[in-house]
Amino acid sequence: MSNDNATAPRHVAIIMDGNNRFAKKNQLDKGDGHREGKNVLDPIVEYCREINIKALTVFAFSSENWNRPQQEVDLLMHLLDETIREQIPRMEKFQIALRFIGDRSRLSADLCALMQDAEQQTAHNTAMTLTIAVSYGGMWDIAQAAQKIAVEVKEQQLQPEQIDSDLFSRYVSLGDLPAVDLLIRTGGDYRLSNFLLWQAAYAELYFTQTLWPEFTTTEFSHAINVFMGRERRFGKTSEQIQYEKIEKQ
Repeated sequence: MSNDNATAPRHVAIIMDGNNRFAKKNQLDKGDGHREGKNVLDPIVEYCREINIKALTVFAFSSENWNRPQQEVDLLMHLLDETIREQIPRMEKFQIALRFIGDRSRLSADLCALMQDAEQQTAHNTAMTLTIAVSYGGMWDIAQAAQKIAVEVKEQQLQPEQIDSDLFSRYVSLGDLPAVDLLIRTGGDYRLSNFLLWQAAYAELYFTQTLWPEFTTTEFSHAINVFMGRERRFGKTSEQIQYEKIEKQ
């Protein structure tokens, strides 16, 4: 049951975990788990669009995933290529901008070109933003933001005393989008795994035992309802939050 005055999340992030365990559970080849997981994303994206969520960010491949067996890495890169090609016409249909975050220096030139092309083709869409995190890590993200700021300080475009959390937020990935309101992790683990550490600082967390290939729009809707049933205080007391709600009425 959601709060009467609760608002739906503007930005949802998902750690899509459990593909390999799904394959093992169903006696499939390891790669089949990733293929099944790839097919789950479309209905989730469409549901987000339907309920007017403005941003969805999904964790497709982490900085640490480069340590996986090369055969699995190659498959994941191939599936990412397929996904991007399939998504471009769907993004046009639903007026969704497709973006990517992460360290592209380790990606192939062909994949980087495809990602850039997809971003340019869909940049004019304003109904929603779908961001796919590839070769991404939250600590990398914060470090690259610090590097950019350091360069601007060195070139005297910024003064050190100008640096605060608001300014820093403009240099991390997704700085132009709302902060993450709800972060969902499938697959039964209870950790952030270096995902959107800055952007999800005040996010509500939803963990589920459901493996990603089995995650449905029904459970996604339940996660939204759980979010709306929580009181987000941002350091304030419950009494302050209730008083502010009364004042707005």
